[in-house]
Amino acid sequence: MIIAFEGVDGAGKNTLVTAVEQELISREVAVAKLGFPRYEHSIPAQLAQSALHQKMGDLTESIHGMATLFALDRHDVADDLSELDGDGYVILLDRYTASNAAYSAARSAQREGTASESSATAVDARLSEHDVVNWVASLEFGMLGVPVPDLQVLVDVDAEVAAERAVKRELGDASRARDAYETDDDLQQLTVRAYRELAQSNWRSPWHVVDAARGETRLLAEEIADLICRELKVD
Repeated sequence: MIIAFEGVDGAGKNTLVTAVEQELISREVAVAKLGFPRYEHSIPAQLAQSALHQKMGDLTESIHGMATLFALDRHDVADDLSELDGDGYVILLDRYTASNAAYSAARSAQREGTASESSATAVDARLSEHDVVNWVASLEFGMLGVPVPDLQVLVDVDAEVAAERAVKRELGDASRARDAYETDDDLQQLTVRAYRELAQSNWRSPWHVVDAARGETRLLAEEIADLICRELKVD
Protein backbone atom coordinates (compact mmCIF):
# COMPACT_ATOMS: atom_id res chain seq x y z
CA MET A 1 0.00 0.00 0.00
CA ILE A 2 1.06 3.55 -0.73
CA ILE A 3 -0.32 5.91 1.91
CA ALA A 4 0.07 9.68 1.61
CA PHE A 5 -0.22 11.96 4.63
CA GLU A 6 -1.38 15.44 3.66
CA GLY A 7 -1.91 18.78 5.37
CA VAL A 8 -0.59 22.33 5.62
CA ASP A 9 2.80 23.19 7.08
CA GLY A 10 2.66 22.81 10.84
CA ALA A 11 -0.19 20.29 10.85
CA GLY A 12 2.02 17.61 12.40
CA LYS A 13 2.39 15.25 9.44
CA ASN A 14 5.96 14.18 10.14
CA THR A 15 5.23 13.46 13.79
CA LEU A 16 2.22 11.34 12.88
CA VAL A 17 3.96 9.50 10.04
CA THR A 18 6.82 8.56 12.37
CA ALA A 19 4.36 7.33 15.01
CA VAL A 20 2.45 5.24 12.45
CA GLU A 21 5.75 3.78 11.19
CA GLN A 22 6.68 2.72 14.73
CA GLU A 23 3.23 1.25 15.34
CA LEU A 24 3.36 -0.80 12.13
CA ILE A 25 6.86 -2.04 12.91
CA SER A 26 5.62 -3.19 16.32
CA ARG A 27 2.99 -5.21 14.47
CA GLU A 28 5.67 -6.74 12.21
CA VAL A 29 4.40 -4.99 9.08
CA ALA A 30 7.05 -4.23 6.44
CA VAL A 31 7.13 -0.46 6.16
CA ALA A 32 9.05 2.23 4.30
CA LYS A 33 8.88 5.98 4.90
CA LEU A 34 9.66 8.92 2.64
CA GLY A 35 9.00 12.64 2.83
CA PHE A 36 8.46 15.17 0.05
CA PRO A 37 9.91 17.51 -1.03
CA ARG A 38 13.25 15.67 -0.86
CA TYR A 39 15.32 18.80 -0.34
CA GLU A 40 18.50 16.89 0.55
CA HIS A 41 18.50 14.58 -2.46
CA SER A 42 16.54 16.10 -5.34
CA ILE A 43 17.67 18.88 -7.68
CA PRO A 44 14.06 19.86 -8.60
CA ALA A 45 13.18 20.05 -4.89
CA GLN A 46 16.26 22.13 -4.15
CA LEU A 47 15.34 24.56 -6.92
CA ALA A 48 11.83 24.84 -5.50
CA GLN A 49 13.23 25.46 -2.03
CA SER A 50 15.50 28.21 -3.33
CA ALA A 51 12.54 29.82 -5.09
CA LEU A 52 10.46 29.71 -1.91
CA HIS A 53 13.24 31.57 -0.11
CA GLN A 54 13.39 34.27 -2.81
CA LYS A 55 16.65 33.05 -4.38
CA MET A 56 15.38 32.23 -7.89
CA GLY A 57 14.10 35.57 -9.14
CA ASP A 58 10.44 35.43 -10.14
CA LEU A 59 10.22 31.63 -10.40
CA THR A 60 7.92 31.41 -7.41
CA GLU A 61 5.40 33.58 -9.27
CA SER A 62 4.69 30.69 -11.66
CA ILE A 63 2.10 28.34 -10.16
CA HIS A 64 2.64 25.74 -12.86
CA GLY A 65 6.42 26.12 -12.74
CA MET A 66 6.60 25.47 -9.01
CA ALA A 67 4.14 22.58 -9.27
CA THR A 68 6.26 21.03 -12.01
CA LEU A 69 9.40 21.15 -9.85
CA PHE A 70 7.60 19.38 -6.99
CA ALA A 71 6.18 16.84 -9.45
CA LEU A 72 9.63 16.11 -10.91
CA ASP A 73 10.87 15.41 -7.39
CA ARG A 74 8.32 12.61 -7.11
CA HIS A 75 9.02 11.40 -10.64
CA ASP A 76 12.63 10.76 -9.63
CA VAL A 77 11.54 8.01 -7.22
CA ALA A 78 8.32 6.85 -8.92
CA ASP A 79 9.87 3.51 -9.97
CA ASP A 80 11.26 2.96 -6.47
CA LEU A 81 7.82 3.50 -4.94
CA SER A 82 6.24 1.05 -7.38
CA GLU A 83 8.90 -1.56 -6.64
CA LEU A 84 8.48 -1.23 -2.88
CA ASP A 85 4.73 -1.48 -3.31
CA GLY A 86 5.14 -4.60 -5.44
CA ASP A 87 7.44 -6.12 -2.82
CA GLY A 88 4.72 -5.85 -0.19
CA TYR A 89 5.82 -2.80 1.75
CA VAL A 90 3.46 -0.29 3.31
CA ILE A 91 4.89 3.01 2.09
CA LEU A 92 4.21 6.03 4.27
CA LEU A 93 4.63 9.36 2.48
CA ASP A 94 4.88 12.72 4.22
CA ARG A 95 3.24 14.82 1.46
CA TYR A 96 2.48 13.64 -2.05
CA THR A 97 0.60 14.75 -5.15
CA ALA A 98 -2.40 16.15 -3.25
CA SER A 99 -0.10 18.77 -1.74
CA ASN A 100 0.64 20.00 -5.25
CA ALA A 101 -3.07 20.03 -6.05
CA ALA A 102 -4.11 21.83 -2.85
CA TYR A 103 -1.44 24.51 -2.90
CA SER A 104 -1.80 25.11 -6.65
CA ALA A 105 -5.58 25.50 -6.32
CA ALA A 106 -5.15 27.89 -3.38
CA ARG A 107 -2.56 29.96 -5.23
CA SER A 108 -4.78 30.08 -8.31
CA ALA A 109 -7.69 31.36 -6.21
CA GLN A 110 -5.48 34.14 -4.92
CA ARG A 111 -4.19 34.97 -8.39
CA GLU A 112 -7.62 35.11 -9.96
CA GLY A 113 -8.94 37.43 -7.31
CA THR A 114 -11.78 35.10 -6.33
CA ALA A 115 -11.09 36.06 -2.73
CA SER A 116 -12.45 39.50 -1.91
CA GLU A 117 -9.55 41.62 -0.68
CA SER A 118 -7.56 38.35 -0.49
CA SER A 119 -9.86 37.01 2.23
CA ALA A 120 -9.93 33.22 2.19
CA THR A 121 -13.44 33.16 3.64
CA ALA A 122 -14.84 34.97 0.60
CA VAL A 123 -14.03 32.26 -1.96
CA ASP A 124 -17.24 30.84 -3.44
CA ALA A 125 -15.91 28.31 -5.96
CA ARG A 126 -14.88 24.81 -4.91
CA LEU A 127 -11.10 24.85 -4.98
CA SER A 128 -10.95 21.09 -5.53
CA GLU A 129 -12.70 21.57 -8.87
CA HIS A 130 -10.23 24.14 -10.18
CA ASP A 131 -8.66 23.31 -13.55
CA VAL A 132 -5.19 23.27 -12.02
CA VAL A 133 -6.17 20.33 -9.80
CA ASN A 134 -6.87 18.16 -12.84
CA TRP A 135 -3.71 19.47 -14.47
CA VAL A 136 -1.62 18.35 -11.49
CA ALA A 137 -3.18 14.88 -11.61
CA SER A 138 -2.56 14.57 -15.35
CA LEU A 139 1.03 15.74 -14.94
CA GLU A 140 1.98 13.50 -12.04
CA PHE A 141 -0.14 10.37 -12.43
CA GLY A 142 -0.27 10.57 -16.22
CA MET A 143 2.77 12.09 -17.90
CA LEU A 144 5.30 11.44 -15.11
CA GLY A 145 4.00 8.02 -14.05
CA VAL A 146 3.85 8.72 -10.32
CA PRO A 147 1.88 5.87 -8.69
CA VAL A 148 -1.58 6.71 -7.36
CA PRO A 149 -1.76 6.28 -3.56
CA ASP A 150 -4.05 3.61 -2.14
CA LEU A 151 -5.05 5.81 0.78
CA GLN A 152 -4.64 9.49 1.63
CA VAL A 153 -4.72 10.72 5.22
CA LEU A 154 -5.59 14.36 5.85
CA VAL A 155 -3.88 15.57 9.00
CA ASP A 156 -6.49 18.26 9.52
CA VAL A 157 -5.93 21.38 11.58
CA ASP A 158 -7.05 24.99 11.33
CA ALA A 159 -4.57 27.28 9.60
CA GLU A 160 -4.10 29.41 12.73
CA VAL A 161 -3.01 26.41 14.79
CA ALA A 162 -0.67 25.20 12.06
CA ALA A 163 0.88 28.66 11.78
CA GLU A 164 1.55 28.81 15.52
CA ARG A 165 3.32 25.46 15.32
CA ALA A 166 5.37 26.53 12.30
CA VAL A 167 6.49 29.72 14.06
CA LYS A 168 7.46 27.76 17.18
CA ARG A 169 9.38 25.28 15.02
CA GLU A 170 11.22 28.13 13.29
CA LEU A 171 12.20 29.74 16.60
CA GLY A 172 13.59 26.45 17.86
CA ASP A 173 15.52 25.56 14.71
CA ALA A 174 17.07 28.20 12.44
CA SER A 175 17.23 25.67 9.58
CA ARG A 176 13.41 25.48 9.60
CA ALA A 177 12.84 29.10 8.60
CA ARG A 178 9.38 29.53 7.09
CA ASP A 179 9.21 29.97 3.34
CA ALA A 180 7.03 32.17 1.10
CA TYR A 181 4.08 29.79 1.31
CA GLU A 182 4.28 29.30 5.05
CA THR A 183 4.34 33.02 5.83
CA ASP A 184 1.29 33.75 3.65
CA ASP A 185 -1.63 33.44 6.07
CA ASP A 186 -4.27 33.84 3.37
CA LEU A 187 -2.67 31.10 1.28
CA GLN A 188 -2.61 28.76 4.26
CA GLN A 189 -6.32 29.39 4.90
CA LEU A 190 -7.15 28.62 1.28
CA THR A 191 -4.95 25.53 1.29
CA VAL A 192 -6.67 24.13 4.38
CA ARG A 193 -9.97 24.56 2.58
CA ALA A 194 -8.63 22.93 -0.59
CA TYR A 195 -7.38 19.92 1.37
CA ARG A 196 -10.73 19.49 3.09
CA GLU A 197 -12.54 19.59 -0.25
CA LEU A 198 -10.14 17.04 -1.77
CA ALA A 199 -10.72 14.73 1.19
CA GLN A 200 -14.49 15.20 1.06
CA SER A 201 -14.55 14.19 -2.62
CA ASN A 202 -12.10 11.28 -2.12
CA TRP A 203 -9.87 12.80 -4.78
CA ARG A 204 -8.10 10.05 -6.75
CA SER A 205 -8.36 7.48 -3.92
CA PRO A 206 -10.04 6.99 -0.53
CA TRP A 207 -9.25 9.57 2.17
CA HIS A 208 -9.21 9.30 5.94
CA VAL A 209 -9.37 12.50 8.01
CA VAL A 210 -7.83 12.83 11.48
CA ASP A 211 -8.20 15.80 13.79
CA ALA A 212 -4.61 16.88 14.45
CA ALA A 213 -5.76 19.38 17.07
CA ARG A 214 -6.58 16.49 19.39
CA GLY A 215 -2.88 16.15 20.13
CA GLU A 216 -3.13 12.42 20.84
CA THR A 217 -0.50 11.30 18.35
CA ARG A 218 -0.23 7.79 19.78
CA LEU A 219 -3.97 7.22 19.55
CA LEU A 220 -4.13 8.63 16.04
CA ALA A 221 -1.26 6.38 14.99
CA GLU A 222 -3.04 3.34 16.39
CA GLU A 223 -6.23 4.35 14.58
CA ILE A 224 -4.44 4.62 11.25
CA ALA A 225 -2.44 1.44 11.82
CA ASP A 226 -5.69 -0.41 12.54
CA LEU A 227 -7.12 0.91 9.27
CA ILE A 228 -4.04 -0.20 7.33
CA CYS A 229 -4.02 -3.64 8.90
CA ARG A 230 -7.70 -4.13 8.07
CA GLU A 231 -6.95 -3.30 4.45
CA LEU A 232 -4.02 -5.72 4.48
CA LYS A 233 -6.11 -8.31 6.32
CA VAL A 234 -3.46 -8.82 8.99
CA ASP A 235 -3.77 -8.82 12.78
